[in-house]
Amino acid sequence: MAKNPSLAIGLDLGRNAVKSVVLQRRGSNRFAVTGFATKKTDERSLLPENVGSIIKAVLEKMGGSAKACCLAVSSADSILRIIRQPETPPELLRTGLRLNGPALLNQDVKDYVLDCASIDPAGALGEDRMRPYLVGGLPRNRVEDLHATMDSIKRPLTRLQLAAVSSYNAFEFAQPDIFRNEPFILVDMGHEDSTVTVGVKGQLVLVRSIEYGGRALRETLASLAPEGGDIYEELEQGEETMVETARMSLAALTREVSSSIGFFEGRREETISQIFVSGGLARSQTLLNLMSEELRMPCEAWHAFERCDIALPEDRKAEFAREAVNLSVACGAAVELLGYKS
Repeated sequence: MAKNPSLAIGLDLGRNAVKSVVLQRRGSNRFAVTGFATKKTDERSLLPENVGSIIKAVLEKMGGSAKACCLAVSSADSILRIIRQPETPPELLRTGLRLNGPALLNQDVKDYVLDCASIDPAGALGEDRMRPYLVGGLPRNRVEDLHATMDSIKRPLTRLQLAAVSSYNAFEFAQPDIFRNEPFILVDMGHEDSTVTVGVKGQLVLVRSIEYGGRALRETLASLAPEGGDIYEELEQGEETMVETARMSLAALTREVSSSIGFFEGRREETISQIFVSGGLARSQTLLNLMSEELRMPCEAWHAFERCDIALPEDRKAEFAREAVNLSVACGAAVELLGYKS
């Protein structure tokens, strides 16, 4: 069995930015951030023929000598489902899913690369003798393009992962006590959409994508900001019209988050009491306050590095502190390679 590396790169290939971190294992339970970088993108820069140069620029800015690299992908054509099946070895389940996608996943997946894993391997089988499995996938041509891209810049991929899975792994890494012992809900607010993940005592219960992100909010608020002004700076100043407009815009998200909480609590005896928010919008305390008011429970920003030493040059630590809430997916990708389990 291959030994886990002590130094790993996590790359987050989002639809508005590429983000990366380098994590180093410094002992059985000690870790350090030794590098990070981010770069804004647009639709053209993320075309297959251009994405390699963007990733290369991010890695060069980040620096470091790490070779192992896990790429986390946020993509509209990805698949992420929780299904219940009789206990089945993953390799057999993958084959069954490819052959019977319409019946098991409600879509044909013959042209997808799939992976699956039990999300409650130690749990007792219920009366129906079924076990929950997480199934993830990307179109085969997309996977081949990503591997070819990384090979072309001489950074072969060690692993490929979906962004929602990386975020979940990052929370386990950052908050092991909550992850193992309590119900929790994560809201990762992206550019085009947001991901809601619900777990309890180490078991993934629900993961879903909501078509609302920073782009929708920015477009809603753009007409209210002074020409040339920063929308989010204006929002933080508390101008009443802008705040109430943001509240109405956020309703597209908070309504679905509330529905997810209701789904969980309606089927379990546990109660969710706090929401953990990540992504670029989590930097806005005004938005967090609005979400807290609408959902009637605390919404707080979280990042994946609370247990890490920040081994960065002094002139980059302040920038890292600002970006940390937007780097959890990249952290989770790196954690996957380091082999961390709570």
